[in-house]
Amino acid sequence: MLIAFQHTLKQTIADAVARHFFPETPLPDFDLEVPAEKAYGDFSANIALKSARSLKKPPMRIAEEFCPVIASAVEASSIADCLESITPAAPGFINFRLSREAVYRILYDVFRRGGQYGSSDFGTGRRVQIEFVSSNPTGPLTIAHARQAVVGDVLANILNFTGFEAKREYYVNDGGNQVVMLGRSIVFRAKEALGQTVDFPEDCYQGVYIRDMTKLFLENRGITEVKALESLDPRGVQEFGVSYLMDVIRKELDDFRVHFDIWSYESQIAHPEAIRQVLDELQQKGLLFEKDGALWFRSTDFGDDKDRVVRKSDGNYTYLTPDIAYHKNKYDRGFDRVYNIWGPDHHGYIPRIKAAVRALGHDVDALEVLIVQLATVYRNGQPVSMSTRKGEFVSLREVLTEVGRDAARFFFLMRGISAHLDFDLDLAKKETPENPVYYIQYAHARICSIVEKARAGGMIEKTEGLCLLREDDEIDLIKKIGEFQEVVEQCAREMEPFGLIQYLQELAACFHRFYDHHRVVDPSALEMSRERLALIDAARIVLANGLHLLGVTTPEKM
Repeated sequence: MLIAFQHTLKQTIADAVARHFFPETPLPDFDLEVPAEKAYGDFSANIALKSARSLKKPPMRIAEEFCPVIASAVEASSIADCLESITPAAPGFINFRLSREAVYRILYDVFRRGGQYGSSDFGTGRRVQIEFVSSNPTGPLTIAHARQAVVGDVLANILNFTGFEAKREYYVNDGGNQVVMLGRSIVFRAKEALGQTVDFPEDCYQGVYIRDMTKLFLENRGITEVKALESLDPRGVQEFGVSYLMDVIRKELDDFRVHFDIWSYESQIAHPEAIRQVLDELQQKGLLFEKDGALWFRSTDFGDDKDRVVRKSDGNYTYLTPDIAYHKNKYDRGFDRVYNIWGPDHHGYIPRIKAAVRALGHDVDALEVLIVQLATVYRNGQPVSMSTRKGEFVSLREVLTEVGRDAARFFFLMRGISAHLDFDLDLAKKETPENPVYYIQYAHARICSIVEKARAGGMIEKTEGLCLLREDDEIDLIKKIGEFQEVVEQCAREMEPFGLIQYLQELAACFHRFYDHHRVVDPSALEMSRERLALIDAARIVLANGLHLLGVTTPEKM
């Protein structure tokens, strides 16, 4: 509601000022924003400051001249009853304060739209692909993968809530050297299990999970001798490992409440024929050349810092080659925009993949790579060290077991994605206001309890004809509720979910502050009680809508 009002107000201001003061010259660009201080009203425009040079007058004098003209235009517009005052303020701002009726309309809108309050057509049905996690099937998911998982999942929720058609995609890298290494790791552990002394290579995967896989592999295949093991086709061992670990990964993601719309496999998308076709296309464009027995891609023609090898001198393809085929496949499927969510170790990979996209004739601006920084887990105030290859890492499963799904999802979002995250396991387990997810969920549960008791006593909230909500804490809570759609759209625009985390904490704080200062249910003040019940129930709806976007539950009792 506030977004639509702000847009209409800005257009009304622009039309009025242009007509009266800029009939022959362009109107200067100006901003209409929510001021930091409540004393300055609900919206503030800097149009007088921006017009000072053109009109050759002091900004404050211009603001005083603009105000009656703007007021007259507002009076004749569809928002005539939405403003209580329009006043100039030094050094040249024009401040606008909402009428009480306009504030109440926020609550009416919440009750009218319910679970859809805050949604919009901002995305206008554009098809978007978000590819995230895509962890190599060589081990369980770590907390780095977990953070990427919840970021991608929540961004997809937000995009779909704002009108996009967003698809979540997991790309299974079931080819390449890492899968070969997985197979070797299983074979080495199998030889150990069969009694052979093995010098386990440092470059193999050393986690306990390899031993568990090996035991199951030997049992399933009925292998009891090293000779039988050595006669196996290595590809069969690799396929077993990939299948086993993908089952583990799927289960972990399912328990984390992260569900993908599309599971793509490198073996099916970047198969030899697809790679041949994409290399032929680049060759026909004159973008490949041979040097030192290898085949190179002229990626410097498209902004990369150096040309890249796509086929090595031994005939094997580099990691880049199947990725080029995969990105061609993304565009071939008709997505309007493609997002890759990667870890910081892939930052240097961005220019080469964007160069490939441009070389294939696609709009590089339709591809955005989001780098999600790493997280450090703290237990008992001490960081937990991690090394994936050595198997020394905190897994997603461990975090879920220790703190639960809701806290895990919320805590992985408690910093902007470009900032390193410190995950305090001890804080995440606390059931006190110090724990932010508990603080928000408790606000929701508290409202549910109040409303349930009131309804059980025959008191029903008043959802229309409001007139008694006038206290500062009441108005502040309503206005905070009214910010929800703007916050969600901003998250979609910036592809950053952290703003929603901040907003829900602020909304919960507004509710708790109101509840601590005012009695909601008072049998001696029936009408006031009914309006306050409506107020807190609207807050509950918005808290629930926000938590649903985060994939966090909305408990009714705590």
